[in-house]
Amino acid sequence: MNTPICISIFEDNDSLRKSLSHLFTYEQEFVLCGSFSNCNTIEEHLAEYMPEMILMDIDMQGTSGIEGLKKALIFTPEIIVVMFTVFEDEDKIFDALCAGARGYILKKISNEKLLEALKDIYNGGSYITPLVARKVLHKFSKPQQEVKKEYNLSTRENEVLKLLSEGYSYKMIAAKCQVTLDTIRHHIKNIYQKLQVNSNVEAVKKALQKKIV
Repeated sequence: MNTPICISIFEDNDSLRKSLSHLFTYEQEFVLCGSFSNCNTIEEHLAEYMPEMILMDIDMQGTSGIEGLKKALIFTPEIIVVMFTVFEDEDKIFDALCAGARGYILKKISNEKLLEALKDIYNGGSYITPLVARKVLHKFSKPQQEVKKEYNLSTRENEVLKLLSEGYSYKMIAAKCQVTLDTIRHHIKNIYQKLQVNSNVEAVKKALQKKIV
């Protein structure tokens, strides 16, 4: 049996925080390593509980979730931070992704899909709710031929990167492109090399910042 994922929650809504705590307490693939109503002293919490993953609200009293995200990554660079919020505001989404969030999940997601998304993120993937991805793309992704030429992405690589930016999983991209999962992994490896990044989120962030997709 795999070792459970140690996760901490930072959420100021008492009812939701208790509900999430209950969810992770009884989910075998997770172990709850702290549940907090704010992230004002997040470094102390990280030092004491040493979580591998954080589920982070954005709008909390005192230190905001995005500032908490930045502090967490400075204190523990390898930690996985996933934003969990009601906000669909394009600026907040983009700020969170640029600050290093590995996912941006809206609170209206079902418990089942939340657990699935967190497991996927922990195993090296990323998760951006499709609605969130569309909002980010609407604001930031205006194709520029000169930029595309600069990174020398193939037509297929551009297609894969665009789908990745829209929140598609590797399996979904493979099905849409009608190729094998290994082929998609090969394309993504090439995308990483050409964009000089090391993860899905970094690739998507660069694609949006440079307006590649």
